[in-house]
Amino acid sequence: MTLLVTGGAGFIGANFVLDWLDARPEAIINLDKLTYAGNPETLARLQGDARHQLVPGDIGDSALVGRLLAEHRPRAVVNFAAESHVDRSIHGPGAFIETNIVGTFRLLEAVRAYWTDLPEAEQTAFRFLHVSTDEVYGSLTRGDPAFAETNRYEPNSPYSASKAASDHLVRAWHHTYGLPVLTTNCSNNYGPYHFPEKLIPLMIVNALAGKPLPVYGDGMQIRDWLYVKDHCSAIRRVLEAGRLGETYNVGGWNEKPNIEIVHTICQLLDELRPKADGSSYANQITHVTDRPGHDRRYAIDARKLEAELGWKPAETFETGIRKTVEWYLANPDWVAHVQSGAYRDWVSQNYAERAT
Repeated sequence: MTLLVTGGAGFIGANFVLDWLDARPEAIINLDKLTYAGNPETLARLQGDARHQLVPGDIGDSALVGRLLAEHRPRAVVNFAAESHVDRSIHGPGAFIETNIVGTFRLLEAVRAYWTDLPEAEQTAFRFLHVSTDEVYGSLTRGDPAFAETNRYEPNSPYSASKAASDHLVRAWHHTYGLPVLTTNCSNNYGPYHFPEKLIPLMIVNALAGKPLPVYGDGMQIRDWLYVKDHCSAIRRVLEAGRLGETYNVGGWNEKPNIEIVHTICQLLDELRPKADGSSYANQITHVTDRPGHDRRYAIDARKLEAELGWKPAETFETGIRKTVEWYLANPDWVAHVQSGAYRDWVSQNYAERAT
């Protein structure tokens, strides 16, 4: 039996592939466009493993997707493929429209054609799991209840709008064509192999390099933080037992403001990699101009997933962030290799425009 995983060389997708193959004999065909955030080095320990095949390609390439489906006959498709960085979507929304909306549409059509031709028993067992984000729900004030699956969609950035559109497409292909779909909407992920443009890895990498730790605005933007391996376990559980056509929110029950996250990272680095002069990494914190339309708070209500499928996160934020910092300290070669010229150009472009 085989899974087709899209975007399986990115942060969450690669963690999912690694965790899956650590626990199961079932093979994975891994389709990834290998943009700046798709890193084959993350999957290096799978080299020579017959259960894993990495295929460079785009979910919008209908002919390629159709060939992979016909050749490998997967029992499920897990769709991680997406452009996912809010700041990048503000600077260049076109790539987000093309991948997250048009790409998802073409992927759904290729999967629908494949699924329609399956024998009845295989049709019944087949699943298409679409991985999405809590950002589709918009922003919360401090006193609002956390996002539930019934919340109205109110996306506020080109990224979240493109993901909201992809969610709607997945829902429509279920209700119109009967495609057996599942959708998960997760909170902010963190953990090993995270590309250092997002908050937590950027703070770790900049701190160690002696660079400023740029914090948007007052740093009081609140997020719910989910350790990536907990997210992977939730996806496995939804794929195994989720009700068709349903959406499941996946959260870590860890609401924290960004500035607290940064201070926690600095404290861990002070402990685990102290500076020679004894000063704290917190001295590198620098407040910069906030991003346009920055959502103030996200929070996930994951009670449906717990009640229906018995899933809970295994990590607290305190255990997960320590594991994360320790991983970055132990893997400097991986960090160095992902910091390509394109990455440095992007960081320079984004933060050069923000006055201290």
